[in-house]
Amino acid sequence: MTAPSLSLEKISRLLWAAVLFTLPVTSFRFFPFLGDSTQVRPLALYPLALLVPILLARLWRGEIQNPMPGSLVLWGAFLLVALLASALGALNAPLELRGSFYFDRVLRAWATVVIGLMFFVAAIWMNRDETDARFSVKWILLGLCLHIVWSGVQALSFYTPLISRDTMRDLQTSFSLRVPMKNRRFSGMAFESSWLAGQIATLYMPWLVAALLTRYRVFKQKWIEPVLFLVALFLLFFTFSRGGLFYFLTAGLITGWIGRGDFFQRARAWLASPFRKEAAAPTRARDLALRVSLLVLAAAVLAGTSVFMYNKRYLNKLFSGFEKADSFEEYIIYNYAGGRAAYAWSAMGVYRLDPWSGVGLGASGLSMYNHLPDFSQTSLFEIARQLDPSSRAIPNPKSMPIRVLAETGLIGLAFFLAFQFSMLGDVRVLFRSGAKKYFACAGIFTWIAVFLYNMTQDSLATPNLWINLGILIGLASAYNLAEAVKEIA
Repeated sequence: MTAPSLSLEKISRLLWAAVLFTLPVTSFRFFPFLGDSTQVRPLALYPLALLVPILLARLWRGEIQNPMPGSLVLWGAFLLVALLASALGALNAPLELRGSFYFDRVLRAWATVVIGLMFFVAAIWMNRDETDARFSVKWILLGLCLHIVWSGVQALSFYTPLISRDTMRDLQTSFSLRVPMKNRRFSGMAFESSWLAGQIATLYMPWLVAALLTRYRVFKQKWIEPVLFLVALFLLFFTFSRGGLFYFLTAGLITGWIGRGDFFQRARAWLASPFRKEAAAPTRARDLALRVSLLVLAAAVLAGTSVFMYNKRYLNKLFSGFEKADSFEEYIIYNYAGGRAAYAWSAMGVYRLDPWSGVGLGASGLSMYNHLPDFSQTSLFEIARQLDPSSRAIPNPKSMPIRVLAETGLIGLAFFLAFQFSMLGDVRVLFRSGAKKYFACAGIFTWIAVFLYNMTQDSLATPNLWINLGILIGLASAYNLAEAVKEIA
């Protein structure tokens, strides 16, 4: 009986590594039965589909302990509320829109729920101790290397004659739905630049920032995480994604403040060491020159970055808009945020149709056109194009909390927020557990970044919403189980 059990465990680890390594490909071209409008197509879904049955077999054998942590139970409660909202929404008999009927939209939404649940459950069940979590982080960061390599290929196409635009387009469309960005924004293997920025901020940076703060390493070579951090930061900057930069800066500052640690103290002590009386005279001048050079380099990089951002029209509009816009509506339109604001506004109009139970999971798009604000119909080409009778587009809220509110009502939003904060509670457990502080800092960073990221996206099938938090919840639930066993003993 032992050999099959070990075999299943090894196969599951290989498939889990494949899931994590293929996460960069977000819009894989070759998925059956999906229309061109379905943009969230993670390549990782293929190895995940093979992994889940094996995990269920291991669960049946009793190899997975504590398979239902509190966060997963709360997510199940939210799904029950969403199921009830979907059933009640059918009673409203919503009209079809451009060939899409109510149950078409609901089934589509529940398919994304199943995909997200698969990623979440697999992450929890595959990470039962620190060894498992280290294995997962290593393969996540190896996946980041795919983004780095492909962004380098894109850079050769953007800035050199070595790879023509036509060749680059053929290469990228061989696996992705999206051609390379015309405005020279790096997108890596993701669908677009903002998706790459979202992955960097929510999936990769939590582990890299935590490594810098705690000096914890998952690779034997201690230089790998710092180098990956610098390269990922470079990629994040050259996505020119304002949202991605905001997620990263906010989560990083809060994590640094909460996690604290001795990183800043060590950095300050290292900078001040040449000025101490006990410093050896022969090496003082060399050390002082090194530190002054680094400070000058940092100041130059900061100044150059500031000038570059000021001259970059897409980023500069955030500041110049205050002078050129006469109203808030003009400001958001000037900053290319008018479409998102209009969709969110119209979704709130849908919410008012049925405040308590919502219109049904996935069904908000059937009614959103009726609630668009006036400014969007006259000032935004994106909205005007969708309102064209020949368009087949179905709108979506572009914000997870607003979507949940519109589609499952106040009750659904209450359970959804309870689930979100239960995950934060699991992350806090790691601060007082025997696990390294590294995982706790990564958890705080991830939770903040994902929470902010959800404000500007609304797909439950996006893997980076689930992977890191699932890993950390699995680790925390294993710790809670160990503590309970100790108390009983």
